[in-house]
Amino acid sequence: MRLRVEFTTEPFDLDEAPAHAVVAREVVEAAELLGVDVGPFGNTAEGGADAVLGAVDAVLRGALTAGATRISLQVNVVEERDR
Repeated sequence: MRLRVEFTTEPFDLDEAPAHAVVAREVVEAAELLGVDVGPFGNTAEGGADAVLGAVDAVLRGALTAGATRISLQVNVVEERDR
């Protein structure tokens, strides 16, 4: 199964990336995911279910530990791409 995750961490800071956003970005970029898009108001990535779910767990734990007060998360099943 292939999944796409979209998430944001809060609180926002437009002047400097807060620690929780940096941690979330590092987790997603280090994971075995494709189509990683990291932005100031949201992040997306996709991959196999195990990779996405493992990254989601690490993002939640890491961002909360680093000071996130809210994490908005959406996970969608996407069609497998031709290989």
